[in-house]
Amino acid sequence: MPDMLNWFGWCTWDAFYTNVTSENVKQGLQSFEKGGIPAKFVIIDDGWQSVGMDPNGIEWKSDTSANFANRLTNIKEHYKDDFFVFGFRGLRFMCVFRFKMWWMTQRMGSCGQEVPIETQFLLVESNSGSDIDGGEDHATYTVFLPLLEGDFRAVLQGNDQNEIEICVESGCPAVEEFDGTHLVFVGAGSDPYEVITNAVKTVEKHLQTFAHRERKKMPDMLNWFGWCTWDAFYTNVTSENVKQGLQSFEKGGIPAKFVIIDDGWQSVGMDPNGIEWKSDTSANFANRLTNIKENHKFQKDGKEGQRVEDPALGIRHITNEIKLEHDIKYVYVWHAITGYWGGVKPGVSGMEHYESKMAFPVSSPGVDSNQPDEALTTIAMNGLGLVNPEKVFHFYDELHSYLASAGIDGVKVDVQNILETLGAGHGGRVKLARKYHQALEASISRNFPDNGIICCMSHNTDGLYSAKRSAVIRASDDFWPRDPASHTIHIASL
Repeated sequence: MPDMLNWFGWCTWDAFYTNVTSENVKQGLQSFEKGGIPAKFVIIDDGWQSVGMDPNGIEWKSDTSANFANRLTNIKEHYKDDFFVFGFRGLRFMCVFRFKMWWMTQRMGSCGQEVPIETQFLLVESNSGSDIDGGEDHATYTVFLPLLEGDFRAVLQGNDQNEIEICVESGCPAVEEFDGTHLVFVGAGSDPYEVITNAVKTVEKHLQTFAHRERKKMPDMLNWFGWCTWDAFYTNVTSENVKQGLQSFEKGGIPAKFVIIDDGWQSVGMDPNGIEWKSDTSANFANRLTNIKENHKFQKDGKEGQRVEDPALGIRHITNEIKLEHDIKYVYVWHAITGYWGGVKPGVSGMEHYESKMAFPVSSPGVDSNQPDEALTTIAMNGLGLVNPEKVFHFYDELHSYLASAGIDGVKVDVQNILETLGAGHGGRVKLARKYHQALEASISRNFPDNGIICCMSHNTDGLYSAKRSAVIRASDDFWPRDPASHTIHIASL
């Protein structure tokens, strides 16, 4: 039996019928409190949904009943603008929200208005006598998980009335109709760790689009100390740099057992009229992929502007060398989920069959209201060569099979959240992300049997709730070696 049966409550129907509003609900609860009999649960009856009549419908008119000719049409606008889940103040909470396009971080507070935009996880602690725990002696922890439903994604946000709102969006102007009913999962209990675990497992069963990490294969590279080339060399990395880096670890007495060759190994180029992004510590986000094979820096005796087609002289030569001479167990390489930051160059020789077309990212208003990002700004100006979603498995499979044949054991797949900005014309952000992730995981399964994938810049629920196999995700924004202020935040995210 639901616990609400043990408490005095109120239904809005006889007070307001279908004229009920969010303000009416608050006024009604206040009237009970003034009368000395505060309600502990409330039923918001008929009147909260978005409905409408057919043009030729026969209307039923009554001040004390509904119009039975109305049909449900859409709940998006109510959830986004007018409808709230609950309100609270004076209760401790911890939430995880996206402070920029790519990454989540945590925030703590004590009232609804402190819950930020783009909140993807919310945990509220209620103590004895509060409205949530019903007067129990122990604390109760309530978790709220906004979900994906149909072609829409939900997030939470607080307003200045200490109410928690649900914001729903599709990422495509043509995808407007929403007929779902399961926007947020709510679970509660006395142990916050159990509540969170059980909530995620319940959502897993409900959505059936992702798997809990307990059911995923963890790649063996997690058991070893390793090194990523990024902070040492950025995009200037060469095959010689890789060897020098491994030698430095050995001289220091802590030899690496796996290595990630980060951004800098691929064949890329800018459009003639592209707007370049210049930085010593980042990529040029205007570049696009021009070939799935390595650039001259990772070819044996390679020369800029020339391509050696012999696979033995490609990236295989450095992979074999470092595994043999430095006892490296695993070698991973980097690539963006769209190939490169600027995607795959449309019409380039040898990659026409991927049917890449130019697309221009449009970010969510929620993301825009948080921290701006230079990568997104640059990609939006230059556009991105987006591989046809129906061809993207072939792109991944050809790229990964080439890498696997060269002795590469896995990939770090970066810039994943960019897909949420490219949903227009593809059925929306959720649909596009799911197609790409399904294709990516199918290729990983075929080419890297140890589940060799690290997901990066991927902290949105579009991807998290579409990951059936991917087991490793980078936990935080970049580590900036020369910026001490960033170090604590980086470590805290782990």
